[in-house]
Amino acid sequence: MYRHFFSAAIVTLFAGASANAAENPALTIYRADSDALFESGASPVTEGYAVVHESRTLKIGDGHQTLVIDGLPVALDAEAVSIDLGAGSRVLAQRVLSTGDGGALAAHRGEKITIGLRAGGLQGTLLGVNDGALIVRDDASGQIVYVREYDTLRFTQGSGLPGSTLQLVADGKAGDVSAALTYPTSGLGWRAAYSARMLEGATCRMRLDALASIANRSGRDYGASTLKLVAGSPNIARQGVPRVFAGKAMMSAAPAPEAMPEQSSLGDYRSYAIDGTLDLPDASVTQVPLYASRDLDCQRLWIFENGGAWFPPKPMIGPGDVPTGASGPIQSQIRFQSTENLPAGNLRVLTRDRDGHIEFLGEARMADTQKGRAVTVALGNPFDLSANRERTAFSIDKAAHEMNEGFRVTLTNSGETARTITVREHPNRWRAWSLLSSSQKPSKQTPETLEFEVAAPANGKATLDYAVKYAWTPKDE
Repeated sequence: MYRHFFSAAIVTLFAGASANAAENPALTIYRADSDALFESGASPVTEGYAVVHESRTLKIGDGHQTLVIDGLPVALDAEAVSIDLGAGSRVLAQRVLSTGDGGALAAHRGEKITIGLRAGGLQGTLLGVNDGALIVRDDASGQIVYVREYDTLRFTQGSGLPGSTLQLVADGKAGDVSAALTYPTSGLGWRAAYSARMLEGATCRMRLDALASIANRSGRDYGASTLKLVAGSPNIARQGVPRVFAGKAMMSAAPAPEAMPEQSSLGDYRSYAIDGTLDLPDASVTQVPLYASRDLDCQRLWIFENGGAWFPPKPMIGPGDVPTGASGPIQSQIRFQSTENLPAGNLRVLTRDRDGHIEFLGEARMADTQKGRAVTVALGNPFDLSANRERTAFSIDKAAHEMNEGFRVTLTNSGETARTITVREHPNRWRAWSLLSSSQKPSKQTPETLEFEVAAPANGKATLDYAVKYAWTPKDE
């Protein structure tokens, strides 16, 4: 017969005497591209990847026994958990229990508990959680008991913290051991956050600030942690799993890093070791400097591009086979040379307005960029610049296997400052082509691209005319 206990009281959890807590965990956090990690919100997410190294103090008895380590992330990789109990003890089997749909207590199934009731108490083994009721095997009677309301709940082993629980079947000798625990988990990730403030002057100069944004949406706090950030894209086969919010524990504040991260190689990737220790509260984004601020030379670009770099399998000789006219905005870009290895992240470009306020010009994502490489970032479409493209000539001589085509590009600058606009054309009716004529010399010519640097005066217009000749053989048709 089942016994049911009812008591009108607030639920309170207490850890048993053998409770263990993470001691200064070391986290290796990998770069993550997911915006979900960095958005506001309390719920854990499945994106991101980190490897956590923790030290847990465990009380071990003689012989075969069950040990409990709890307060772990909800979505740790159960197949990759590793623990070393040191000399004299060994793990015979291990099991990871997650919360599932049973709430925070569900991860403590199989643990010994003491339940405080208004009238008496109960000791036993937690078997599960069902619709708010604890399912307990009573030590005294061996019966299965459903407990819906209670005053207190104490855990004989572990800390009682929410999250996943690691249960170990071990063989050892009595004493306290410092167990080395390692596990991968999602819900942790980092990416670079760059800001480039344009400096005043006649030439393009910018002040680049580089921060590391570290997101913790794992469902648990990591206090006083040693951090290593890895830049690069290792292959991660494990897919995310459904997550349940695991709750939070109180955490004392660790001091902020004082020095810049130490950069080094890690296999095929780059690592950044953060100075000192840092707190990573759950549902937070923490930023630390990645590099010291520095002033860099830069170049402002305004691009009008037509088409793309490709060629058809045979010549396109019909007048309407390719678009002949286009009008629209011009893209604003900024380009600079990297003086450091720049991990992937977002770059925000800022400028100081006449009133002294720092204002936003544009933002774009940067890929991993090695030291010494050029970085080009698209900022947006300028309000004062526009372009119009029209075909001015077209002729074909099928017998001679030749075709000529001419275009005019009109650039309008309604702003107060003159601009040099790059007109980027892709003659792609056929792969064999040559420049027949142009109103100005091209600045760049490749098998796929024609570029012209056209000066557009303030409050004025500029015109570019050019023509190309295509040639092919009968075998190409």
